[in-house]
Amino acid sequence: MKLLHIDSSILAAGSTSRQLTAEIVTAWRAAHPDTQVEYLDLAVNAPSHFGADALGIKTGVQAQPTEAQLRENALSEKLVSQFLAADVIVLGAPLYNFTIPTQLKAWIDRLAQAGRTFKYTDKGAVGLAGGKTVIVASSRGGIYSTSEGGQAAEHQESYLKVIFGFFGITDVRFVRAEGIAMGDAPKAAALAAARADILVATSEAANQKTVAQAA
Repeated sequence: MKLLHIDSSILAAGSTSRQLTAEIVTAWRAAHPDTQVEYLDLAVNAPSHFGADALGIKTGVQAQPTEAQLRENALSEKLVSQFLAADVIVLGAPLYNFTIPTQLKAWIDRLAQAGRTFKYTDKGAVGLAGGKTVIVASSRGGIYSTSEGGQAAEHQESYLKVIFGFFGITDVRFVRAEGIAMGDAPKAAALAAARADILVATSEAANQKTVAQAA
């Protein structure tokens, strides 16, 4: 089994989402010791933002791609191939200005390729990357999950659920620590709740993977 461990926080050792992804991977490996782990740090090795050169080669308009288009395509192919090869994705996704980090969005833009992660049909788009488990370590300075206004304001978890669903992934789980900027006591409570969620998410998902492999 292959697990892709991804961090996107810019806070290095001070990051709550990084702390949680590390704990999720440790818990997963305890359940599946034979898991192969590959690590991707989007804050350190951020893909360039999706631009005309990255898109141009996909359109097939030109007979001969430019060097820039070939370079951008190679990056996109590397990232999407790495993603498709993984059975499990553990993703650190902090909330920045009501949404995900730009580095994480740039990575997702490289994955969204017709014919690789989705396809268009006469009935609409169909995801091609099903069968994976995604566990998202979601960190938030404030509290958004308990009010209608907070839920409307966040475009972090809601976006990730939609985009992975678009890719055909139905098993998307969230380990959430929110209110971590509201004082020591709320942060401690948030981390305790997140750690309880880690045990549930990893054990349930690991059991499902074991059953699926045995079937």
